[in-house]
Amino acid sequence: QVRLVESGGGSVQAGGSLTLSCVASEYGFFSSNSMAWFRQAPGKEREAVGFRDIAGGLKTYAESVEGRFSISRDNPKNTVYLRMNNLNPNDTGVYYCAATFRCGMWYDAPAYTYWGPGTQVTVSS
Repeated sequence: QVRLVESGGGSVQAGGSLTLSCVASEYGFFSSNSMAWFRQAPGKEREAVGFRDIAGGLKTYAESVEGRFSISRDNPKNTVYLRMNNLNPNDTGVYYCAATFRCGMWYDAPAYTYWGPGTQVTVSS
């Protein structure tokens, strides 16, 4: 059973940047598994932020973060990143790494097999 662990969350002011990391316990995991980032704000449903396919050629982002967030991968480190720029208070929430898309739509949480415990991001105005 692979484990995913996120890190890099914290508190920033509006307009600031953060880079989140997601490390897989299995070597080469992200080379053979698609992945996505989700987030969940207090009192709201979990929502998809972005998706990256296995080859890395397809990257899709939620409209609310398009142009500000980007997903990248470092295969030797078994790590994927979520670079977040120009953050605003609406970006506040717990951010989750999800992997192994099975079927359905990329933005559907049940479509993923593996999840990390999440990392908190707080953006103040």
